[in-house]
Amino acid sequence: MSERHAARPSDERRTVKVSKYLSKHLRHQPERIGIAPDPAGWVEIDVLMAAAAAHGFPFTRAELDHVVATNDKRRFAVEGGRIRASQGHSIEVDLGLPPASPPPYLYHGTVARSLDAIRVQGLRPMNRHDVHLSADRETATRVGARRGRPVVLTVDAGAMHRDGHVFHVSANGVWLTNAVPPRYLRFPGPR
Repeated sequence: MSERHAARPSDERRTVKVSKYLSKHLRHQPERIGIAPDPAGWVEIDVLMAAAAAHGFPFTRAELDHVVATNDKRRFAVEGGRIRASQGHSIEVDLGLPPASPPPYLYHGTVARSLDAIRVQGLRPMNRHDVHLSADRETATRVGARRGRPVVLTVDAGAMHRDGHVFHVSANGVWLTNAVPPRYLRFPGPR
């Protein structure tokens, strides 16, 4: 990539700030800036941008488009002048995702301090609507690393599905289920 096309560190920081702002207000606190997502989580982009500007965080359409296009996790979807978060909401939304057959194994990244509770309770959605699972270990490792040294758990998704547990897959490839009981989890290494 030529120097003139490489993102400058200040540009990268701004992109991260806009992405975090969008996540916060599309997934968790839309009311904080006076927006009201529809039942599927969609917000008119013009309404979002006006609300953000009115609350002291203006951004351009080019910045928004850049965040959507370059986010490695594809956290946002844009369609017909609207935007929504692809998953991870703590607010009530129905993403309209059909049930899906998962691969035999999925993965969940966490940290060691959470393992005792997980061994007893399994994986729970906590403040989200669903448990988030990854299709590969590498992604789960990155997710777990956000909170410290990652520990990757293997989920026997095939057995869960055969036993009647329902899975969905978000637009950005995150597997979702309402909970993972402990019996479907494989923990790494000795206890």
